[in-house]
This record gives sequence, structure tokens and C-alpha cells, in this order.
Amino acid sequence: MIEIIQADITTLHVDAIVNAANTSLLGGGGVDGAIHRAAGPELLEACRKIGGCPTGEARITPGFRLPARFVIHTVGPIWRGGQHQEPELLRACYMNSIRLAQDHGVRTIAFPAVSTGAYGYPKQDAATIALQCMAEYEPDFERIIACCFSPAEAQIYAQLHRSAPA
Repeated sequence: MIEIIQADITTLHVDAIVNAANTSLLGGGGVDGAIHRAAGPELLEACRKIGGCPTGEARITPGFRLPARFVIHTVGPIWRGGQHQEPELLRACYMNSIRLAQDHGVRTIAFPAVSTGAYGYPKQDAATIALQCMAEYEPDFERIIACCFSPAEAQIYAQLHRSAPA
């Protein structure tokens, strides 16, 4: 089941939350900074040991002080007009995160709107890709959550989800 909620992703009691990380995995702004603050310094140490993550890929760490067991870190593309493989890279973020979750027995997962903050990906286009990926793997999970930061973002997701073919 795909759920669309407006919430602080760091408070969700799920098996895994996805972090919209940067390539260093060492924390940053937005959801990345919030997850690092909530998880505690152990997350930074675990990320240092990983050694980074290329755009479109995903890595997993324990959740440490978060209610989630795992954090799946994925690096979304920076929007540069859509002609530099941004849609393919964003889709890869979701697909690689889902595959990593499956490999670790995750049954409940929450995603933020990857790449739509500082990376500037158009929200409607990003939500379309996110929901397509979630729908493709919906039967494999108990819950897939699109965790939106703002009411406007939640509205975009809800409208797209309602209009998606069944």
C-alpha cells in the first residue's frame, strides 16, 4: 500500500527511511541534515566508512537513534534542465533504494521527495517518477510511504496518485 503523508521522516516507525543524501554521505542540509541530527554521530561514522555514493546509487546503514532500523542513502541528480539523464538517474535512486531494502528484508519504507530541494528537480516530475517506482514494487512491501515535507508537496503526490492508472 502506498501512503502519502506530510511528516518529519525522522519520526517514522518503519523498517527503513530513505535519505536524500549528497555524494559524500557526510550530512548536509534539508532531509539529509535532519536525518544525521536525529540518528546521532554514529550515523556520520558509519557513512565515513562507506566512502561516498555516486548519483543514482544507494547505500544502507543502521538507523542508530532513529525509530527506523535502517537508513538507505541515495544521491539524486541535480536538475540541469532535464537533458543530462536526470530522469534516468532519479529513477535509479528509487529503484536502487528499493532493491537494497528488499535485500535487507525491509517490509515498510518511507521516501522523501529526492532531489526536489536544493537540487532543484521539478516537484511534479519528481513525484511522477517516485510514484511509478513505488507502484512497481508495491506488492513487495507492507507499506511504502511518500513522506512529504510540505502540504503543497503532499497535494502534488496525492493528485498524481489518485490519477494514476490502477
